[in-house]
Amino acid sequence: MFTALAGGTLRHLAKRCTLNPEKKRVAMTGGTATICLSDLQCREDGRQGVMLSIYGNSSGRFCDGLSRRNFLKIGGLGMGGLALPELLKASANSGGGKREKSIIMIYLPGGPPHQDMYDLKMDAPREIRGEFKPIPTSVPGVQISEMLPKIARQMHRSTAIRSVVGARDEHSNHICFTGHPLGAQRPPGGWPTFGAVISKTQGAKNPAMPPFVGLENKMKHRPYNAATPGFCGVAHKSFRPEGDGKADMTLKGIDLERLKDRMGLLKSFDQFRRDVDAEGLMDGMDAFNQQAFGILTSSRLAEALDYSKEDPRTIEMYGKGDKAIRGDAAPRILEQFLVARRLVEAGVRVVTVAFSFWDWHGNNYGNARKDMPMFDQGVSALIQDLHDRGLNKDVAVCVWGEFGRTPKINKNGGRDHWPRVSCALLAGGGMKHGQVIGATDRLGGEATERPVHFMEVLATLYHHVGIDVAAATLPDLSGRPQFITDGHSPIHELI
Repeated sequence: MFTALAGGTLRHLAKRCTLNPEKKRVAMTGGTATICLSDLQCREDGRQGVMLSIYGNSSGRFCDGLSRRNFLKIGGLGMGGLALPELLKASANSGGGKREKSIIMIYLPGGPPHQDMYDLKMDAPREIRGEFKPIPTSVPGVQISEMLPKIARQMHRSTAIRSVVGARDEHSNHICFTGHPLGAQRPPGGWPTFGAVISKTQGAKNPAMPPFVGLENKMKHRPYNAATPGFCGVAHKSFRPEGDGKADMTLKGIDLERLKDRMGLLKSFDQFRRDVDAEGLMDGMDAFNQQAFGILTSSRLAEALDYSKEDPRTIEMYGKGDKAIRGDAAPRILEQFLVARRLVEAGVRVVTVAFSFWDWHGNNYGNARKDMPMFDQGVSALIQDLHDRGLNKDVAVCVWGEFGRTPKINKNGGRDHWPRVSCALLAGGGMKHGQVIGATDRLGGEATERPVHFMEVLATLYHHVGIDVAAATLPDLSGRPQFITDGHSPIHELI
């Protein structure tokens, strides 16, 4: 949320804070920057709010004359024009209470090959069973792909679902994030993401942290970004440190790795807070503006995003990712799995991550040999790390894509789209793990035992955070109540 708060090219921020009563502005100036807090700043819609800006003085211009390229402005947050106080007010109005449960969802854009991961078909013809061999796991009698040896050692802490159904032939994150196909009939406002539902019903767990964070980049194939907060409203959209919120929340051209000397900046903010309080400006804000100001000058989110503070052995366990975009989808940033754990540990309710590109219409096995070892390391490290830190009951992990792949290998050595059945991996959440749920036929083309709908998986995640899906409804934009899982129940084998 505040990448810039983690950093320190502004390490010589001002030592004093003064109030300009005419402009209703508190300014703290120093050798390299000016911080301004504009009280009751007017917006286009006529409402008022508080805007915090950090200005660089290198251009020779001051405050309102600076271009966006030279300053950090916090207030809009890249969330449909809503100011942070409005987001906090929406969260508070939702009536959320304290809880200790969180969710990490890892989305695999493009649709991973279930026959090459958790559901190998060794009795099928060669053009179906493929090149990979099964290996034993930590659960007696359960085998998965040889490409996932580290996950195999964590199977007693996880569950493979081999019979996920309910998809359509649509390349989109919509089915994974909402439980509804992208092309399905929608209520007024549209179906909300599961993170938006949790944000609306439960609010923020920690006042210094957003309830819902999306670490995924904005993907080139637009439907991979299709899921929205729907009728929950934009106040419950995920905060995107590397997405929509970045433009207003970071110094242009400076990423997290380049922001050093964090404590110098944070100490300057501490002094700024004290001076603002001394001037009495905080008394003029409503409670939500004060809370917003508290978040903006808090180091909690910045600290969570900065994984360099981890034990080097933990960083090594997760491995080094690759920031290059795969296909038209996502990079393979293993560090985001670690950041996700840090975020939920710091108080975020829901974190989503997108990993790589799985639409392998050609060279299925070559792509698998490139991507699966990294995937195996990141997911297994997350499961192990949650267990080691005592979070395995509080944090549920879900890993899946929008559909499966064809049983038969095509002429290009790839597998094509197969929405009839796909797979998922669940871990943590205090669930009954160490099992496989469901089965497919001998070719891996149809669910023959215990079909599990996408919405059943989401219902299980809702149950984990304490939402009664049998009773919980939210109004769409017409005011009509909508059941959040469309009548689907949690997976009884897991709870």
